[in-house]
Amino acid sequence: MSDSPRGFFVTGTDTGVGKTVVACALVRGLRARGVDVGAMKPIETGVQDEGPRDALALREAAGGGDALDAVCPQRFALPAAPTVAAAAEGRRVELDAVRRAFAALAARHDCLVVEGAGGLLVPAAEGVSMADLAGELGLPLVVVARASLGTINHTRLTLEAAAARRLALAGVVISHGSAPLTAAERENLAALRAELGSRLVGEIPTLAPGELPDPRCLDLDALLRGAH
Repeated sequence: MSDSPRGFFVTGTDTGVGKTVVACALVRGLRARGVDVGAMKPIETGVQDEGPRDALALREAAGGGDALDAVCPQRFALPAAPTVAAAAEGRRVELDAVRRAFAALAARHDCLVVEGAGGLLVPAAEGVSMADLAGELGLPLVVVARASLGTINHTRLTLEAAAARRLALAGVVISHGSAPLTAAERENLAALRAELGSRLVGEIPTLAPGELPDPRCLDLDALLRGAH
């Protein structure tokens, strides 16, 4: 599609906030609209014998046609920041491998959904943050925020960091965890929704184990506007 966005960079306000769930929902929603979309998890840590679980989920959401080495070119066993996980294996994160894989996928697809590791300022490689990587790839951010207490501060900090680096923002998605919210968390979340206003482009409800979110939880029209 000639009017397809170049893509999105999905980041989070913290680790474990639901980036993969949101990225997969975004991929499925775009495919349902006829967008030729690929997915990528450039660096995944915590990879065990079953393989890079986040990357495998993204690859499946995108139709499974791309080589796993392109979807996830850098994998490490320790569930830590990429530079820490790489050092534990006596290795370094090879950003050139990420760049080559991104270029190969970009040549195959009209649009790419790229999921970062951890939050925006997590070190992707020596002297390079996830924010730097998003800027180099030229993709607008989709920021995933948790619904629990602390999310106002984490979200504000992430958005300030993005603005300071002049990174484009496609929108913020709130992701609910597996536990129901307390009364305090509900009030807190209502305040965050009001503060975000039009920047809030979706909300993923609490999901059962293995349940996939309905892509309609995301406002694709708003996301696509933010990507152009």
